[in-house]
Amino acid sequence: MPRQLTAELKERVDTCEELLKCFEAEGNGFLVRTVTGDEIWVHYHQLETKNASKKWRRTSSPKLRKFRTQPSVGKVMLILFWDERVVILEHYMPRGKTVTSETYADLLKNHLRPAIKSKRHGLLSTGVLLQHDNAQPHTAHSTVATIQDMSSECLPHRSNSPDLAPSDFHVFGPLKEAMGGKSFRSDEEVQQAVHEWLHSQPKDFFYRGIHALPKHWNTCMEHNGDYVEK
Repeated sequence: MPRQLTAELKERVDTCEELLKCFEAEGNGFLVRTVTGDEIWVHYHQLETKNASKKWRRTSSPKLRKFRTQPSVGKVMLILFWDERVVILEHYMPRGKTVTSETYADLLKNHLRPAIKSKRHGLLSTGVLLQHDNAQPHTAHSTVATIQDMSSECLPHRSNSPDLAPSDFHVFGPLKEAMGGKSFRSDEEVQQAVHEWLHSQPKDFFYRGIHALPKHWNTCMEHNGDYVEK
């Protein structure tokens, strides 16, 4: 007897089905137009991590499994946007500043848009498909209006779905591993280490992250919305 899907799992299935239909209708052009972004804290002292730290719990919780950590004397917030070819925007929030709807909308308009225009010629005219999670700054009215003003479209994303967010499963996990066991003395040292790591990745690294999306959507549907372990 088929299992009864919870509302959350059904939303995940419906979202993945919608995304797959868009991909099947447009083909690889859908992925070519996709720009994905997310935020992460990078600590001055990053403990060594294991591959298991990237695995998601099952349906009871999508949160990362927790490991013992030590307090960090400092941390830097990285906001990263990338597509199948390159890192489009590597932005660090000023110390003491947080991501709000106002700062995020400003970032999209005055930093991301010029970066896309500079690094991905022609992408703005074909229509950017922006993929980010539905944190409050990402879904605020000012953000939605800014995305529309950019003639871009925001792809659907469901709450508690880090396993379907490319930055989470493809970039931030390996980045944390690379930073594991290292210590930094300043924001500038953290930023330099992150920058060097991002730009030392193989040419196909970002391509593989974006083009893995249809597989993840399919897997999510096959598992009736259950969380996909990486």
